[in-house]
Amino acid sequence: MNKKSSRLFAEARKTVLILPSMVLLLIFFVTPILLTVYYSFTNLALSGENAKQLKFIGLSNYVSMFKDRTVRISIVNTLVFLLGSLIGQQVLGFLIALNMRNRNRIFRGIVGPVFLAGWIMPEVVVALCCSTFFGDEGTLNQIFSFFHLPTVEFLFAIPMATVILANIWHGTAFSMMNFQSALDGVPADIEEAAKVDGAGPFQTMLRIILPCIKNTIATNTMLNTLSTLGVFGLIYMMTGGGPGTKTLTLPIFMYRQAFISQQLGYGTAISMILLVIGIVLSVFYTRVMRKD
Repeated sequence: MNKKSSRLFAEARKTVLILPSMVLLLIFFVTPILLTVYYSFTNLALSGENAKQLKFIGLSNYVSMFKDRTVRISIVNTLVFLLGSLIGQQVLGFLIALNMRNRNRIFRGIVGPVFLAGWIMPEVVVALCCSTFFGDEGTLNQIFSFFHLPTVEFLFAIPMATVILANIWHGTAFSMMNFQSALDGVPADIEEAAKVDGAGPFQTMLRIILPCIKNTIATNTMLNTLSTLGVFGLIYMMTGGGPGTKTLTLPIFMYRQAFISQQLGYGTAISMILLVIGIVLSVFYTRVMRKD
């Protein structure tokens, strides 16, 4: 067997080996996306006349969607929730990782699991814990009362800030682990050289540490963005999208239209907004990571 035949045989063998993975990817990832796109152009419904016969209705769902004021409100709420969660998780996760850097194994072995406890909890459990903590008679208001401070109806007065704080508590550990791994990889000799040259802590952070972990910051931001865009159970359990529309995000509004109003076609059209936002931000983060 000559070299060309051997190379072709090796390529064919690789193709056969990855074929099962490609089939699974096609069935469980690509096909649902294509079906979602198709159903967004139909009158698909769970009940009524539209449920009896599926029809292609073109851009009708999209026209109705962009005329709906509630859609615009939910887009703004989603972006506010995303921005607040990203800033909180990134900054807090980085500060925790920085504080754990160069600490002994016992300290890291105690602090790490404490923060991981919130991350490994399901969204429903996190929502129940945070509702109890921020409730009218919850733990935080009990502390305020003990110190004779005025209580706050967090879930009614500042519901968006409350669910953002809950999501930050839930997801900070993921950022902490990513930054902890990246900080451990920053060469110590470079920092020592900077200190010898007279660089202070702020200059070392700005000129040495942050540039060294730039790719980790971008990757972590992208992963947190995609996970935060899909947050449903946390908000739904804490506020249900209310009061009014103050915490109505796109996943909550999509659920209402698809399964409460039973208009699946309209609901899938709303889900396309989430898909577009995720794609645009992912492309942006990818381009940032490519820059030197």
